[in-house]
Amino acid sequence: MIDTALKRFGRIDVLVNNAGSLVARIPLDKLDNQFIDKVFDLNCRQLVHCCRLAAEPMKARKNGAIINVTSIAARNGASPGGSIYAGAKAFVSAFSKTIAKELVSFGIRVNCVSPGTIHTAFHDRFSDEAKRETARKTIPMQRLGLAEDCAGTFLYLASEKASGYVTGQVIEVNGGQLMP
Repeated sequence: MIDTALKRFGRIDVLVNNAGSLVARIPLDKLDNQFIDKVFDLNCRQLVHCCRLAAEPMKARKNGAIINVTSIAARNGASPGGSIYAGAKAFVSAFSKTIAKELVSFGIRVNCVSPGTIHTAFHDRFSDEAKRETARKTIPMQRLGLAEDCAGTFLYLASEKASGYVTGQVIEVNGGQLMP
C-alpha cells in the first residue's frame, strides 16, 4: 500500500490508520491465543508497520502527519467481551504518543482521533439497539455520533497550517461522552 502510494503520488503527506475492529465479543474465560492474535494483528500490528513504512519517506521530506484511530474504549474500557479490543486501542494511543516523540525532529506529527460511540457498521454488528440506546443516554449531546462528526478532526490533524503545533495528542470526538 505504501509503495503503491509512493509510485502514484511520489510522496506521502498524511497517513491515516483507520483499520480496526472488535472482531467479536469474547469474555475473559473464553479468550484464546488465536483470537488475541487476530485482534492485535488487525488493531496494532498493521498500524505499527504502516507507521514505520510511511515514516521513512516523510523523514526524507522532513514533513508529514500520521493520524491513528483509537477509541473511547482505550480510556474507559470496552463493554463486556471487549477487553482485548480496548487493550489494543490503548496500545494505539500509547504507541502514537511514543512515536510522536521519536518523529518530531523529522517534522512528522503523530496524533490520534478517539471516536466515542459512532453509529457505523461497527456498532450495528457489535451492539444491539438497546445497547446503542443505553450509550446514547450517556452522551450529553443525546445522540450517537456519525462518521461525518469525525471528519473535521481528521482534516484539522492532516493540515500543517491548522495543526502544525499539535503532536502526541489523542483528540476525543464523542459528543461529551468522555470528558478527560
